[in-house]
Amino acid sequence: MNTRDTQLLSCRPVIPGAQIKEGMSKEEHFQNATLRPIAKLQNDLFVLVFKNYITKHKNVFYNLTIEKKLQYIDNAVQKNIKFRNSLKGMFIGQFTTKEYQLYCANSSALNKRMMNMTTERLKNNLMQFDIPNESLLGPK
Repeated sequence: MNTRDTQLLSCRPVIPGAQIKEGMSKEEHFQNATLRPIAKLQNDLFVLVFKNYITKHKNVFYNLTIEKKLQYIDNAVQKNIKFRNSLKGMFIGQFTTKEYQLYCANSSALNKRMMNMTTERLKNNLMQFDIPNESLLGPK
């Protein structure tokens, strides 16, 4: 394993609940062994990126009800292709070379898992989006 791969793996958090069992599908194994630790590692970045997304879309998010905010998150991740590709890149950039090869073999199914995980993470961080991020808005 090369130095980059070793360093990437050493940075990832361990997730006790992400079990690897015999008989699970390749996609589920990849999700638990690779995607979940990366999602946890990247969580703060996902939050900042979504705050920036809100800002770039005229802060409409802040005036929505909770139910509408959850729908807004779903739509941003599922329908905004540029935003979606950016999120995918945050995962892919953390892959080892072997993981990237596994990803390429089944990218469609794994992309769906990545976006579902990201959507859930953003929804779970909903309270962090209640107040606009001053640093992203620039000087007043």
